[in-house]
Amino acid sequence: MKRIALNADVSLSRLVYGMWRIGDDVDTSPAHVQAKIEACLAQGITSIDQADIYGGYTAEAILGVAFRASPSLRDKLEVVTKCGIVAPVGRHAGARTKHYDTGVGHITASVEASLRDMATDRIDLLLIHRPDPFMDAGETGPALDALVRSGKVRAIGVSNFRPWDFTLLQSSMSTLLATNQIELSLSATDAFTNGDLAFLQERKRPIMAWSPLGGGSLLTQGGPLAAALARIAAEQGVDIAAVAVAWLLAHPAGILPVLGTNNLQRIAAISDANQVAFDRQTWFELYSLAIGHEVP
Repeated sequence: MKRIALNADVSLSRLVYGMWRIGDDVDTSPAHVQAKIEACLAQGITSIDQADIYGGYTAEAILGVAFRASPSLRDKLEVVTKCGIVAPVGRHAGARTKHYDTGVGHITASVEASLRDMATDRIDLLLIHRPDPFMDAGETGPALDALVRSGKVRAIGVSNFRPWDFTLLQSSMSTLLATNQIELSLSATDAFTNGDLAFLQERKRPIMAWSPLGGGSLLTQGGPLAAALARIAAEQGVDIAAVAVAWLLAHPAGILPVLGTNNLQRIAAISDANQVAFDRQTWFELYSLAIGHEVP
């Protein structure tokens, strides 16, 4: 499995296992969670993606129970998590309205809660989950720098930020923002032309892609795109999910798809995407079908 460096100390596996649905599984036992992680490790997938809000603020704790049951598991992984969304559920049930909070108090408290819930002493990559229209970058940036200096966080990034959000936060930080996790797939192609991907490529920052299968829609929809995915999958001896993910892997930006499923068989097949070969014309064939017309 290829790896992508975020900084001098932290790298991620090219494919990342997303845990946003871990609390939806009928089996959330430590043994079952460990089985998912072991299935990832067997393929060289060492990076797992969490967020404090996943599962109504329960997903990190489900992972933490597994880490407590098998303490050696934590050191085999890079843990990514996010903070900044306050929804009126779980630990924030008293909130009057859903909102974002990137103030120093909330970020610090969120990190402490994540460390406690996940039974770990460090977060390998912390992301601000959404751009905050009420953000005071002069407060948020130094708060994130302080977490890195403390050793509790090893790298900082963002999620769903536009270029101007990224540069605003970076302007108040000494730590380089390592990545932006954005929606990117054959069903969400805007970033290829709206400047988001170009901005990060210019700065040589790796891009993480959430929902690389379009929330599963790429596996169930019909039409010309589905037919092309099925044809390529048959030609290369994989399923259509592997083809859709490989389409992202083929891009020169070095995209890191974040894939989430609770099905052990599907987890074990995540790395099949590495077997798929793309030439430029095939890449553009799928792109043209995705956007609904040939390129100008």
